[in-house]
Amino acid sequence: MRIAQVSPLFERVPPVAYGGTERVVAYLTEALLDLGHDVTLIASGDSQTRARLIPAATHALRLDPCCRDPLSHQVRQLEVVARHADCFDVIHFHTGFLHMPLSRRLRTPSVTTLHGRLDVPELRGLMEELRDVPLVSISDAQRRPLASLNWCGTVHHGLPGDLLPFQNAPHDYLAFVGRISPEKRVDRAIDIARRAGMALHIAAKVDAVDRAYFDTTIEPMMQGPGVRFLGEVDDAAKVTLLGNARALLFPIDWPEPFGMVVIEALSCGTPVIAWNHGSIPELIDDGVTGFIVDSIDAAVDAVHRARALDRRACRAAFDARFGAERMARDYVAIYETVIERGRSGNLEAISA
Repeated sequence: MRIAQVSPLFERVPPVAYGGTERVVAYLTEALLDLGHDVTLIASGDSQTRARLIPAATHALRLDPCCRDPLSHQVRQLEVVARHADCFDVIHFHTGFLHMPLSRRLRTPSVTTLHGRLDVPELRGLMEELRDVPLVSISDAQRRPLASLNWCGTVHHGLPGDLLPFQNAPHDYLAFVGRISPEKRVDRAIDIARRAGMALHIAAKVDAVDRAYFDTTIEPMMQGPGVRFLGEVDDAAKVTLLGNARALLFPIDWPEPFGMVVIEALSCGTPVIAWNHGSIPELIDDGVTGFIVDSIDAAVDAVHRARALDRRACRAAFDARFGAERMARDYVAIYETVIERGRSGNLEAISA
């Protein structure tokens, strides 16, 4: 099958440090190649891949100091896709909503994985207008605010099995990995760790929009004992951080669409303590691979109970449910469905 993967341009594929969507695109692209498919990646020119790479920007936009107008690069990417569309059997978009007026008018079948939250009021009118566009959700929870759209399936993210190896002898600290933002609640993580009497290692990026929040709320909380702030970390540092942690804290306060770091921790054998929001019940087996909680007190108790969890069971859950090959096979089944719809004339009828 000739497959195009269209990635956001904000990070390279895979990202150097933080970057969820582009990381998924990288793992999916490589897994599809391993299954014998012909894959083209349309992404930033500094991306690293075994697939055919068509650059739509010279460098990833987020860290490019010369980039003043990201939208111009995104629109150029759409033109690149349109120019090459007839070379593919299916086009897989990971670029949000901007491409949809184009994709529904192309002769080549396409599918869009939505990677973000969908409970934003403005999205309802937009997606009702584009309700024929074939969509994939990354969790069942993600799609609930817009459940009536043209969903082709849910595909949970997957990782290469050797990316974050199993570690059965953790050190005595807790980990937080993600963004510094109000909805990620690193403040809760700091509170939980201190009340549990454990050190907390924080690996997180700070976006410009969250800089004031970090400076006024989070950084002062880090000044006390037991908190180590690492900033953004690369894959090698993440292996050490997650693999050696007693547990990962994921104290979110928003409808998390997926939560990549949850399955990264499980790959290491590290249990996860998370608030019951969004995708969490789909990822964590409560009492087996971690604990799902709804208060600081419950989280502190879960930290102590996590010592008794079998880290091998965490890794076994990862192997059974969150591998990259499983993700790729799930997507291939969806590609075959949208291609068959195109052959039967459904896409032409939709475009008309």
